[in-house]
Amino acid sequence: MAAKKSLPTKIIVTPNSIRRHAREKQHEIRHRLNEFAHIRTNASDEQLWHELVFCIFTAGASARMGLRSVEAVKAHLKHGSQSDIETALVGTHRYPRARAAYIAVTREFLMQNCDLRLRERLESFSDDIERRDWIAGTRDIKGIGYKEASHFLRNVGFRNYAILDKHILRCMFELGAIDSPNPPATRARYIETERGLRDLACQLEIDFDELDLVLWSLKTGEILK
Repeated sequence: MAAKKSLPTKIIVTPNSIRRHAREKQHEIRHRLNEFAHIRTNASDEQLWHELVFCIFTAGASARMGLRSVEAVKAHLKHGSQSDIETALVGTHRYPRARAAYIAVTREFLMQNCDLRLRERLESFSDDIERRDWIAGTRDIKGIGYKEASHFLRNVGFRNYAILDKHILRCMFELGAIDSPNPPATRARYIETERGLRDLACQLEIDFDELDLVLWSLKTGEILK
């Protein structure tokens, strides 16, 4: 008789387990944040565009699917047609048609708005909230809400943004920091929940930007971008 497959151990999220995990993963997490900082100062506008596309792909999907999808369409991201992008995504992303349309519309808008000079446009904002509002609130930047906008900005080296995905929200709920693990549905609710995570970082005495990766790693066992 075949042995029964053991079930994964449920992770108990407590202040002590978070602090312990933060100590264990500190070197890896700080290294990853340094990589993001390097992107802000050294990446080309084309690389920044690829990072934005990655975040368009991860909405409603996984980070790994996002990474595979960027690789699949990389040759088409600057000049390829919507049809080229959709064809390249078939079999790689779960929503090839919708994501191809998002990319085509977003690229057209950014060409008109800033000639795809994303570094200059992002650095033009003096206020962190306004920078994210521009990405998440602009009608023709498609497929990017506040979570994805925060994800993009963190990945290209900007700090003080929380990526409130299901893993982070579940941790906050289990700790009693929020009343529900459901994603915040409005801008105001997102900012309020983000403020709660900032308060939690102070209570745990863990850097706010590091805490996001600590909680994500605690729940998934990985430190991805």
